[in-house]
Amino acid sequence: MMIGTPGREGFAAFMLRMRGKGGVTGNVLAAFEATPRAPFLAGHFHDLAWSDRMLPIGCGEAIEGADLQAQILSALAFEPGNRVLEVGTGSGYTAAVISRLAGRVTTIDRYKSLVEQARMRFEQFGIQNVIARQADGANGLASEGPFDRIVVWAAFDSHPRIFVDQLSTGGTMVAAIGPEEGKQVLVRLTKVGSRFEREDIGEVRFQPILKGAAAVL
Repeated sequence: MMIGTPGREGFAAFMLRMRGKGGVTGNVLAAFEATPRAPFLAGHFHDLAWSDRMLPIGCGEAIEGADLQAQILSALAFEPGNRVLEVGTGSGYTAAVISRLAGRVTTIDRYKSLVEQARMRFEQFGIQNVIARQADGANGLASEGPFDRIVVWAAFDSHPRIFVDQLSTGGTMVAAIGPEEGKQVLVRLTKVGSRFEREDIGEVRFQPILKGAAAVL
């Protein structure tokens, strides 16, 4: 399903911004174009679907701006057949995009209602290679690894070493590291042997990762 006429203007503006910033790969932009963004947002935010603004999605959570999502997914350099773990399902939009770039996507969120809404959207769009479940994302999903790519839409207060064993050799993880208040460093971590090689790729403001799955919501 491609973007409908009402969303073309917003998508065109998004593309112009991406060309200006650089660093976003063609395959990621093609996956974004093939994945309508408005259906993953509340109706009154549809006009802002392709903006670079963070927008609320329920359960006190938010979806990152389209620009940042595209930059982070490009940094992961997905390859066909990759097994991917996404921590922070949110609306389900990024998992839907990743489903076009990789093999199998497991996406987890601490909020059951967000997971259920995302599942309905995946079904609506006929996405069959994404598994969504409620889980504690702070510790990843060791029982189902290793994964070739891991993306975390929240910030760790220190180096997330627990994820080393959940990545395949040569695998890549993108996450934010830093204090709860203020800016954090967005890092790309590549597994080499039994350790991570770190590359700082930008600054972000993410919510801190929370431990445990929510008992309500």
